[in-house]
Amino acid sequence: MIDGPGDLADREREAVEELLFRLADDEFVLAERYTEWQIYAPTLESDLALANVAQDEYGHARLWYDLLQELGYAEADLIWERDPATWTHSTLAELAFEEGDWADAMVRSYLYDVAERLRLEALVDTSYAPIADRVGKALAEEGYHREHAQSWLDRLAVEPGSESHDRVRAAVERLFPHALTLFEPGPREDAIVEFGLRTETLSDLRTAWLETVIPYLEALDLDVPDPDDASLPTVRGRDGSHTDDWFDLFESFTATYDELGRREPARLRGENA
Repeated sequence: MIDGPGDLADREREAVEELLFRLADDEFVLAERYTEWQIYAPTLESDLALANVAQDEYGHARLWYDLLQELGYAEADLIWERDPATWTHSTLAELAFEEGDWADAMVRSYLYDVAERLRLEALVDTSYAPIADRVGKALAEEGYHREHAQSWLDRLAVEPGSESHDRVRAAVERLFPHALTLFEPGPREDAIVEFGLRTETLSDLRTAWLETVIPYLEALDLDVPDPDDASLPTVRGRDGSHTDDWFDLFESFTATYDELGRREPARLRGENA
C-alpha cells in the first residue's frame, strides 16, 4: 500500500496523476452536460433526479481533483485556467445532446454508468491509499445513476417501431462508438496496472462492459454496433483530441470565472470540513 504523495516514486506519481485526471475529468464534464437538462427534463421527478445525478458527479470529480491538489496542483490549474486541449475525458462525456432528445441523455447515462461502476470496483483494492479511502463513496452512489437510466430506457424502448424506440435506437448508434473511448489507454496504462493502482486492465473492463450493455440493449430490440467493427471517433478525448462541442462547453462553464477576473473560486465548506 502506498500511503500518500510522499511515498510515490516518479513513475508511480505519473501513473497516479494520469488515473486521477481521467477519473475527475470524466465526472466533471459529464456533470456539466447533465446540468443543461435542468427545467427541460420531461417530468419534474426526472428533472430532480438528473440534478441529483449531476450533483453526485460533481462530488466525485471533487474527490479526485482534491487528490491532485495533494500532489501539488492548484484548483485553477485543474479546471478554470487549464488548457482545454489537455483534458482527458472520454468524448462520450463532452458531446452536446441532440436537441430535446431525452433518449440521448438516458442512453449516455446508461453506457457511462455501467463503465463507471466497473472502473470504481477495480479501484476498491487499489495500492494507493488516498484513492481507496474515497472510492467507496463514489461506488455507493453510482448504482442509483444506473438504475435511473435503465428505468427510463425500459420505458422509452418498450414498443419497437414507436417514436421513442426509434430515438433510443438512434442514440445507441450515435453514442456507442464514443462510449468505447472510455477504455482507450493512456501512455501510463501499463504502469497503472503494474503498480496496482487499478486491479483490472482497461481491456478487461471493456470486455466486462460489453458483456453487460450488449445483452441489455438487445433485449430492448435495439441494434448494437459490433464493437470489433465499430469505428472509433477520429477524436477520442483520452489523447487530448476533442470535438468542437467540448471547446464550446469549456468556454461556457469558465465564462463567469473569466468575467470575475480569474479570482479564486469560492468553495462552501462545513464548519468541520
